[in-house]
Amino acid sequence: MQNNPVIVDIARSPMGRGKPGCALSEVHPADMLRQVIVGVVERNNLDPGLVDDIIMGCVSQAGEQAVPVGRTAWLGAGYPVHVPCTMVERRCGSSQQAVHFAAQGIAAGSYDIVLAGGIESMSRVPMGSARMGKDPHGTAYEERFPGTVGQGVSAELIAARWGISREDMDAYSARSHQLAEQARQDGRLAREIIAIETPGGQVTQDETIRASTTAEGLAQLKTSFNNDEMAERFPEINWSVTAGNSSQITDGASVALVTSEAAANRLGLTPRARFVAFDVIGDDPLLMLTAPIPATQRVLKKAGLDIGQIDHIEVNEAFASVPLAWQNDIKADPARLNPRGGAIALGHPLGASGTRLMASMLNGLEETGGRYGLQTMCEAGGLANATIIERI
Repeated sequence: MQNNPVIVDIARSPMGRGKPGCALSEVHPADMLRQVIVGVVERNNLDPGLVDDIIMGCVSQAGEQAVPVGRTAWLGAGYPVHVPCTMVERRCGSSQQAVHFAAQGIAAGSYDIVLAGGIESMSRVPMGSARMGKDPHGTAYEERFPGTVGQGVSAELIAARWGISREDMDAYSARSHQLAEQARQDGRLAREIIAIETPGGQVTQDETIRASTTAEGLAQLKTSFNNDEMAERFPEINWSVTAGNSSQITDGASVALVTSEAAANRLGLTPRARFVAFDVIGDDPLLMLTAPIPATQRVLKKAGLDIGQIDHIEVNEAFASVPLAWQNDIKADPARLNPRGGAIALGHPLGASGTRLMASMLNGLEETGGRYGLQTMCEAGGLANATIIERI
């Protein structure tokens, strides 16, 4: 019991559209993350010198995110220099994996208190910056998996294999915006958001939600990935993926305070959730985005639960075909899947999305009185993380 890891708190920045001139684009990523860290530390009256480690996810560790941005954010807050930091890069699941590492380190007795989360300023460090135009695969990989495609084409292949139509994806995407807007209007997003100071003033709400979105409006958008080469290579695809039924390029940061039960009790902190099971798995790198399905099956087995016992489910909306394919195979209650909207509406700041989803899941459980939450995320290269938590 003493080493049982628990979530004491979890918060995020507002989500800003990830292009120059948008809400958070004038904020250095270290300064954005710093403000979320400070918000979590201060609202829990935590002595920062007690933190054992900072574990932060970031995908594009280049440019302004090239050094351990968690370390510069921490030191920029004026916090003690003895607290270390490391960065995690497991693609879109980077901050979810950071939370896994934090919880596993606590369970092993290595830590008492960890701040785990992530950062991605996609307006300032564009996706793919770390590659610098180079081939990241090498010859042996290319020989085994020739012609690997981008995630957008993988999303199209999933839609084709699972029989998911353009109409299905657009309807699902409109639902994401509608649910997120309802959560915002009801004030349900406020608890998880820490305002960010920018040169243009304070940002307190998500910039990404489009309240007027309808399936009919989304149907007017052009498809994004059907160039002549891809159309010839994949004649089975009925091209359907658009900017409107995909996650938004986004700026954002998110942080969880993870402690042992013993440390929480000693410091007078109130745990909000405990960890039940973890999983991480690989799957077909061509389809790339299907691994949440086996990850879910494995994490449920580890937890000794079935999907009907899960009260709140977060499947990252990288593309609408991903949660729709997952739903087709897992057969969850559709009302429990991303019930506060997902990345199509809220955005997908790559390295920060894992703890963003976890914040949504924990707050959703508390709003409904649910017991168990399950989160899973597809990750480039055919990877996925899955986590089950139990509300306390």
